[in-house]
Amino acid sequence: MKKLLLFVAAACTFGTAAGQTTTATMLSCCARPATASATEAFAMLATDKDFSGGHDAPLPYAYEGEGKMIEFKTADGQTGHGFEIKSTKPSNKYLFVIHEWWGLNDYIKKESATYAQEMPGVNVIALDLYDGKVATTPEEAGQYMQGVKTERAVAIIKGAEMYAGPKAQFASVGWCFGGGWSLQSALLGGKQTVGCVMYYGMPEKDVAKLKTLNSDVLGLFAEQDKWINPEVVSQFEKDMTAAGKKVTVKEYPADHAFANPSNPKYNKELAADAHQRALTYLKARLKA
Repeated sequence: MKKLLLFVAAACTFGTAAGQTTTATMLSCCARPATASATEAFAMLATDKDFSGGHDAPLPYAYEGEGKMIEFKTADGQTGHGFEIKSTKPSNKYLFVIHEWWGLNDYIKKESATYAQEMPGVNVIALDLYDGKVATTPEEAGQYMQGVKTERAVAIIKGAEMYAGPKAQFASVGWCFGGGWSLQSALLGGKQTVGCVMYYGMPEKDVAKLKTLNSDVLGLFAEQDKWINPEVVSQFEKDMTAAGKKVTVKEYPADHAFANPSNPKYNKELAADAHQRALTYLKARLKA
């Protein structure tokens, strides 16, 4: 269980700010406004009490391992931030780790360190899509998730790709909010993208965009998920087929955030299996 446990102790719970009364049905991933992007549709769930219910705030934890915070120029002329652990030897292989709704906290740094240890020939960068904000309560997390502007997140991801360089190979992994952005990262990486892992994140529904993918996708989903539900997953598989792309889907007999130890619906055995699948996939794509 090891690595995934430490990271998703605060992760994958991508939930919502409490307070508004929208129902899960009204905000289902299939009923989003036509003008909303996939990631914006997921962020709207921050108004759903049912979505946020049972999502405990992360326990106190201070990461003290290797790695450092970095800055890089972003495509919109601003500055982006991330947490980087360099490969033990010079390498053009990069794994982008994309945080859940809490933000780039110490649990994410620990998860990044775990992947770095498991794949010593890969540079690992945890991207900060919240521009320095880290949530400690569900209310804050929901506000931050809703506050993410698509244009800014895209600029940050492109900035990280420019930081890695034109000869770099990219793979990504993310959970829930970060799962959706993991797929978007793969799309933005173009021909430099070699792999993508998304844990119960919002799929891209634009087949034209999916046609631009340069890699296959590993999707890890939960059969009992009310939002990224089997219907959404099935449509994603159809869309990927229509785009001429390959997606490998594993649906677990569990609920959303089953890989998060801080969640009441956490399933240790299934989380361990999911992590091993993700690791095996990423090693193969990055030749780590």
